[in-house]
Amino acid sequence: MPTNAIPSLAILAMAMGAAAILAERTRRSGFIDGIWALSTGVAALVLILGLSVPVERPLLVSALVAIWAVRLGRHLIGRTLRGDGDDPRYAALRREWGEAAPRRLLLFLETQAIAGWLLALSAAAAAARAGPLGAQDGLGIAIVLIALAGEWRADRTLAAFRRDRPGEVCDRGLWGWSRHPNYFFEWLFWVGIAVVGVGGAEWRTALVLVAPVSIYWLLVHVSGIPPLERHMLESRGEAFRAYQARVSPFFPLPPAKDQAGSHRDSSQ
Repeated sequence: MPTNAIPSLAILAMAMGAAAILAERTRRSGFIDGIWALSTGVAALVLILGLSVPVERPLLVSALVAIWAVRLGRHLIGRTLRGDGDDPRYAALRREWGEAAPRRLLLFLETQAIAGWLLALSAAAAAARAGPLGAQDGLGIAIVLIALAGEWRADRTLAAFRRDRPGEVCDRGLWGWSRHPNYFFEWLFWVGIAVVGVGGAEWRTALVLVAPVSIYWLLVHVSGIPPLERHMLESRGEAFRAYQARVSPFFPLPPAKDQAGSHRDSSQ
């Protein structure tokens, strides 16, 4: 167990507790994911600072994770401040939980704290790989940069589309190849970190791979695509159903022929 494992988990637990209080008081749950991203980045940096290895790779991974956390946290919190409603995923959970919503939201967010801690542990394990920087690190950096640029581009495209054509389903640019390109590039970021760190001690490599495996499972099967697509089907109906029929859910792929020939929004 890394030296700073408990303090890093405590940071995430306290941050998500604060996020639960903020979401309850403001009824703007979009703050939650932004706080999660920032606190996961801080937890990863705390873990990496506790490593007893040469500084080159820890500095590299720290810089990449810091860029990821600040960009994503700033984007999500900024979007929430500019918006005027609750995140539909959390709003649906509140309706489902009823009077127990405050307590269950706190418990739910503390599980997210554990998920963020696993990502932070995975980043620290990647930073701990022995040996000088080399081609493997270069490949990981390239994947990370592609992921950051792709997620930024997807977010910008969707924001512009929402301004121009509110209430429709966005299939412009990357959104025409994946229904959730922001989620795909989020996963790809952690693939890049894993590429930097894979190799060497078996236990450490297994921990490095926790991040891409767990983030894929969460985004595709748990808290990402399933609740969001349920909301989109309820709010956009047949327009979104047609979008589902022609566009890949996660991995960017050439779209099937558009039978309806229309553009609509994926609030994705």
